[in-house]
Parts: sequence; structure tokens; C-alpha cells
Amino acid sequence: MNTERQLLNGDEAVALAALHAGVLLGTGYPGTPSTEILEAFDQLGGRAQWSPNEKVALEVGIGVAFAGGRALVTMKHVGLNVAADPLFTATYTDVDGGLVVVSADDPGMASSQNEQDNRHYARAAAAPMLEPCDSQEAYDYTLLAFEISERWKIPVILRLTTRVCHSKTLVVARADAARPAEPGFRRDVPARVMIPAYAKPAHLRLRAKLAEIAAWNEAEGPNRRVPGSPELGIVSSGIAAMHAMEAAPEASHMVVGMTYPLPIEAIRRFAAGVASLLVVEEGDPVMLEALRAAGIAAEGKPEMYRFGELTVPRVRRILAGDTTPEPVPPRGKPPELCPGCSHRDVFEVLRDMDCIVAGDIGCYTLGVLPPFSAMDTCVCMGASIGVGLGLRHTLPAEQARRVVSVIGDSTFVHSGITGLAEMVYNPPETGHVVLILDNSTTAMTGQQENPSTGRTLNHEPTGKVDFVALGRAMGIQNVVSLEIVGEGEQLPALLNDLLAKPETALVVLRQPCVLAAPKIRFYDKAALEKMNQACAAMPAE
Repeated sequence: MNTERQLLNGDEAVALAALHAGVLLGTGYPGTPSTEILEAFDQLGGRAQWSPNEKVALEVGIGVAFAGGRALVTMKHVGLNVAADPLFTATYTDVDGGLVVVSADDPGMASSQNEQDNRHYARAAAAPMLEPCDSQEAYDYTLLAFEISERWKIPVILRLTTRVCHSKTLVVARADAARPAEPGFRRDVPARVMIPAYAKPAHLRLRAKLAEIAAWNEAEGPNRRVPGSPELGIVSSGIAAMHAMEAAPEASHMVVGMTYPLPIEAIRRFAAGVASLLVVEEGDPVMLEALRAAGIAAEGKPEMYRFGELTVPRVRRILAGDTTPEPVPPRGKPPELCPGCSHRDVFEVLRDMDCIVAGDIGCYTLGVLPPFSAMDTCVCMGASIGVGLGLRHTLPAEQARRVVSVIGDSTFVHSGITGLAEMVYNPPETGHVVLILDNSTTAMTGQQENPSTGRTLNHEPTGKVDFVALGRAMGIQNVVSLEIVGEGEQLPALLNDLLAKPETALVVLRQPCVLAAPKIRFYDKAALEKMNQACAAMPAE
């Protein structure tokens, strides 16, 4: 094991720790700022795979942990919404192997549709949560998360934020990282089959586990005090702690590493030693409200600082009580669809036909911007189909016939298939048209693979979801596939025809992403050569 200093970002540090922890499988769905964790883990020699969505990724991770293996499950903050269903019950169960769920939050919405604070999930799901400040802590806390998970047989959330994920700091690996036990199945029906008769006592066991974890966090948890002036004490966690210590080096600081369950009594003792206590936290006032509920007098940041990332200058403003308008940052270059992107042609057609477009998450979200201005809704992954159906059910017929749902290939596999089932089961009177823009990659997050590309995370050949066959098998009345290059000119007439019919329709529009196309050709060539070599090695009959 290399114990020399390495310059790593937080995602790479988590991946390195997962390797040193003996993680048997890393699963997840690509989403900035978490994507690089599994990619780095794969490059380091770990076994990693992309799942269709975060719910499936966590369920696979739970299975690994039930078998006694260590599992790392990664996602961005909105991905935990999708994975919440299994998470809320997984905490009731006993996992033999360590199960660590990475939630990479995106305060400031650098590449997200909201800036939710996933610390709320720790309390809601009753899952211990660790929050590293930098890459070294990202490495250390990943190892610690597996230890906590196995000690108390409970999933642990490791919460990162954009700045921790993508900033590089020095990391020294541990030479004594504990290796896991060999996998093996242990039957324990009351602890793993969550019917009401077993779930009720499981909930009691969960609360007992949390009480033990809280006591451990008070006595020996990953929390540290930085001595300073008794006039001001600052409680913080994650990247906000780094900003606070730089903005107020003279103050006393308590940096909380495990933010759920909070070390309330340790914070109370810290508060008793300072004249005033300030909570500096990014996002919602989660710690502030918890401290006040425990009877600890504390102040927080003004409401205006609840939005966006904290920085050292912003923390200095908070310390000064400055609520004057903040300087407006210079406008950057607006995002746009790449020149040559096949989506451009589609959105030009939708614009020229004056369609009402229910859109989705991905590159094609940029169809909302000029010169296309051809998207009317965008809510979350997969919502284009359901929202489009709702519009169809409600609008007057002449408007309803203009509604089209647009979704990408990876997003469709993620959460669009159930939308098709809804369309078949509850078809609007005017019918509906769904367009899948298939660019053969998960482009927006960095050109990752997905179940429709026919390649695994490390680009090896694997099974492939056939959208056309799927649509026909589900009972959609009109299923059409077009290659944008060569057949794209047929799209306007085809759409006119389908929009006029009171029938369901699925149109798959294929054209590889212009940025990914060279890589795709390389992967296909390598797969073909590998297959030819295997055939040549077979004995002649």
C-alpha cells in the first residue's frame, strides 16, 4: 500500500479508501459531483458498475452487505431521493458487511436542478452521517464509515459537497486499514424480512443502535476542537469548517465530523467555554435548529446565506452581520448544445412545429435556451413522460395534440420505463408521443455508459436494452426508430402524422454524441478484435 503523500480530490480519496477497505463492489448512477468516485475506483482496480438508477444501485449494495461483503454506493444529492425507498428500510435491517452510501450534495446548483441539503436524510432515515472537510478526511471517514457500519450493522451516509469532491488536497493512506471478513450468507429472517411483525422490533433495535452511536460520537467520534479566543466559538462541519477557520482564525472552533447523531453534549461543553456561539453551515440551518432544540444558545447565518455555496468572503460577511446585497458575480458563457449535436436538429423541429415540450434531465435540457427555446417543463429524471401525460389529460384537445415528451437514453432507462407503462395503461384521449434522444452515452456527466449502450462501466461489451423491442413489448401502438444522419429529414412529417393520431407513440432518434463518437468507435473496434481473437483460439471442429 502506498502511504506516501498523494494529491487527490475528494472523489479520488473516497475511491482510494474503498480500495484499501476491501470493497467488493461499487455501484451507483453517474451524477456530478459524485461521478468520478466509481470511475477512479475502477481505474485503481476495484470492481465498479453503473446501475440503471440509484434505487437499484442501493438495492444491489444492500445485497452485497447481506452477503457479508463491503459495498460502496455513490450518487449525487438528488439521486438519494430515488434511493430513499430502500434506504429508509435498510436502516431497520442488520447488514453484515459494511454499507456506505455517498451523497454528493451540490450547494449553489453548479449542475443540478435544486440545492437540497441531504443532512435531513440522515435524521429522517435514521442513518449515521459523516461529513469530511477535505480529501484526507474523505479518505479517513470512508474507512471509518465501513467500521461504523459493520460494528452496528447499519448503513452509513458519507456526505460530500461539490467543493470537497473536486478540490485537491494532500492525502496520506493508512497502512493499518482493516480488511473485511470473507463473505458468506447468514440467515436472519427477523432482521432482514421487513414485514410488520419483524419491522416493529427492528425499529426499536434501530433506535438502540443510534443511542449507542450517539454515545460513541460523544466520547470518541471524529470531532475536533481548535482552541482560540473565548469570546467567539464557531461550530461547523464539512467545507464550511475550512472557510470558518480561515475567516476567523482567532476564534475557538469545534469541527463536527459525525453530524448525525450530533455530539450534543460535547457541543454543550464547548458552548459553555465561549461568550457567544455561532453555527456556520452550508445550506439549511440543520445543526442550528438541533442545538437550539437541545437548549444550547446559538446564532446562525442570515437567511440570505442559506443559498449557494459558502466561501471565505461570505463567512466573513456572516461574522460581520453584513446583510447588504452581495456583489453580483460576472456572467459566464451560457451553456449550449455542442455544434454538430443531433439534439439540435430535433429541437429545431419541435420549435418550428410549436410543440409543447415536456423535457427531462440531461444535455437536451439545453433545448430550453435560445436559439431553440423548445422546452416547457423540466422537473426531475424521467418526469418528461408523466408530466407530458398530465398535460395531455388536461389541456383542450387542440393544445393537447401539441404535447411531446423528450427524454434521453440514460434518463429513459433510469426512470422513464414506468412512464411508458403509465402511457399504455392510462392513455390520454388524444394519445401521446414520446421521443427518446439516443446519443449512445450518458453525456452530461462525462460520457459514461448505461444499460442501452451495450458496454459496462469500464467499456467492456455486455447486454443491451433495445428500446424499440421494449416499446413494442409494452404495447405502444406506434414504435419508430430513426437515424438522425440519413433519416432525420423524415422527422417533421412523422411527428405531424403521430400528433394527429389519438394513439400512443414512441420514437427513438439515434445519433452518437459528437464528443463520445470517437471513443465509441474505439470501444467497438476493441470488442470486435477481442471476439475475433477468442474465435481464433477456439479448436477447429
